[in-house]
Amino acid sequence: MNLATWVERNGRRRRDAPALAVGDEVHATWAQFAERVAAAATGLRDRGLAPGDRVAILMRNRPEYLEAQFAAWHAGLIAVPVNARLHREEIAYVLGHSGTSLVLTDEEHLDDVGPLQESVESVRSVLVVPGPGWDALLGADAMPLVDRAADDPAWLFYTSGTTGRPKGATLTHGNLLMASLSYYADIGPVAEEDCVLHAAPLSHGSGLYGLPHVAKGAASVFPASGALDGPELLTLLARWRGMSFFAAPIMVTRLAGDPALAGADLSGLKTIIYGGAPMYLADLEQALETFGPRLAQIYGQGETPMTITGLSMADHADRDHPRWRARMQGVGFPRTDVEVRVVDLDDGELPPGEAGEVVVRGRVVMAGYWDQPEETAETMRGGWLHTGDVGSFDDDGFLTLHDRSKDLIISGGMNIYPREVEEALMTHPGVRSVAVVGRYDPEWGEAVVAFVVPDDPAPTAADLDRTCLDRIARYKRPKEYHFVEALPTNNYGKVLKRELRQRFTDGPPPQQR
Repeated sequence: MNLATWVERNGRRRRDAPALAVGDEVHATWAQFAERVAAAATGLRDRGLAPGDRVAILMRNRPEYLEAQFAAWHAGLIAVPVNARLHREEIAYVLGHSGTSLVLTDEEHLDDVGPLQESVESVRSVLVVPGPGWDALLGADAMPLVDRAADDPAWLFYTSGTTGRPKGATLTHGNLLMASLSYYADIGPVAEEDCVLHAAPLSHGSGLYGLPHVAKGAASVFPASGALDGPELLTLLARWRGMSFFAAPIMVTRLAGDPALAGADLSGLKTIIYGGAPMYLADLEQALETFGPRLAQIYGQGETPMTITGLSMADHADRDHPRWRARMQGVGFPRTDVEVRVVDLDDGELPPGEAGEVVVRGRVVMAGYWDQPEETAETMRGGWLHTGDVGSFDDDGFLTLHDRSKDLIISGGMNIYPREVEEALMTHPGVRSVAVVGRYDPEWGEAVVAFVVPDDPAPTAADLDRTCLDRIARYKRPKEYHFVEALPTNNYGKVLKRELRQRFTDGPPPQQR
């Protein structure tokens, strides 16, 4: 099953329907999309690439991105989508580790990528897209679709690397097919008249959630601004109906607070899928007020592409449920295509109510880490993907995440999950954002420390103490508050708690208020 079959099929079935668009303008119909993919596939093979070779795609979101990705698959190649916001050294690592032969990039990123042709041994050439070289590829004769098995690699998904070097999760054609089918089962159906808006990076969640839309022949739409705000969203909704898009929680929160959307007609908006980082309850309630029951949350990882558990639109809308607020702070029920367990340190399954590591198995789970057999064996031991996340089920089978196992704080022999402390602190109106970490303490083992980005008016440490004591056990209360201008994040918006912990050992501590 070659995923490029979808483009070829829709090129015949929906010839004149829009496939790719920028703003209001159609970039390609399905017939044109299919023709470009098949021709570019020939051009890629003519450059000496053979099935199984890796092609990196590093560019901003644009229609040519999808043309390049599906052309690689059409030719039997493996796509390596690279986050365009990475540092040059990080890009070099991904290219070298994956053994990438050809890099497809755009003019904006050529200064970062171009020099790597000399320093990364595997890279034979760099091609600017769009550009004369890309046009030459599109001028080639179309080649037949290369047959691929379900277990053949399709996408090397490099993790965000919050704890060191990123690892390349090997996602097969079968993995991505299963993830797409799971979308229909758990998020919602897709009609050919619908569209997917790519406002988040195609190298991550937006690219994965675009696949079920391509399969159904729906249009892929790109904001003309390259970003997205309230006025632009309204303009796009006037042209493109049945719109869904993936977004990080921070983007949902920003849009929900955009004055242009207050009371606006959002009838053309179908679904906002959010995930990749926690969304605090106050922000979620504001988003539901703005967008209505159009939100669906996913909990997943690159290793099991965005399909472990989910909070459906119906779950979000069920405000009469006695535990609705608690559920909105969880991650929902296991998805259709996976088994999910919570296990102890010996991988023994734990009963409801007990916290342990979340493990998952199913046909959607990656084949392994690219060229890292030891890491693969450790992560996939016993046939289950060990996520590194700590969670617990309730009696209904609803999963709540407490934190990453590496972020767990043990103070005085008591387990403290930073997320619950952060949730308490976020209820204070003077807290814009917060991250809680553990610091070595000679008496207690670890002490709870909070890094707070204040709002106006800014709270005092005493204010925050009272907020915590009203909501959580005294032993969970932070021993220190550090007020900072911003929290360090990676390119996907996840807070880098590793960097916060390093502040206690690398140089002086941040200024306290």
